[in-house]
Amino acid sequence: MARNSSRKAKGKIVRRLGVNVYGNPKFSRLLEKRPNAPGMHVRRKGRLSDYGVQLVEKQKLRFHYGLSEHQFRSVFVKAKNMPGITGDNMLILLERRLDNVVYQLGMAATRSQARQVARHGHLKINGRKASTPSQLVSAGDKISVKERESSRRMLHDALEANHRPLPGWLAVDEKALEGLVTRLPERSDIETIADEQLIVEFYSK
Repeated sequence: MARNSSRKAKGKIVRRLGVNVYGNPKFSRLLEKRPNAPGMHVRRKGRLSDYGVQLVEKQKLRFHYGLSEHQFRSVFVKAKNMPGITGDNMLILLERRLDNVVYQLGMAATRSQARQVARHGHLKINGRKASTPSQLVSAGDKISVKERESSRRMLHDALEANHRPLPGWLAVDEKALEGLVTRLPERSDIETIADEQLIVEFYSK
């Protein structure tokens, strides 16, 4: 029952934002079938304010990576304090999260599943146990699977079923069940569903 409620809630979020923030094909099909925002009597009341537009962009990216508001704001604050362009820094930090890297490597079907893989202790980074989804990877890091048979079988099946293209900053050895961070991601590597500059403006007020 709870699982079904979660699916319905995600469906409403996707319809409200008008974009498949979760990447799951079933939500793309939902948007094709029900493109309007949820609610029986939805009526547009004119264009959104600048604040409203910025809020929508922020929510798109937050739900895309599966972060709470507190977690997402913390990423922004860290990005703001780094040298360079805040929006670029923010996207790069999000991409470097362990749960996102596991998803990008194809070791999980969704970012939500990748968080569970990390939390349940199925992974190692450079031979050491890694169970924090928000941990940031660095260039040269090797992500491997624990020796447990159940862990290896689960991630092997995920890799076999994956058809997403591998980002240029990652490499994967499907036979060894290992991923490698060949370099840090750059802004040009990241396809995003939101305008990061509007998000920076949202938090900068």
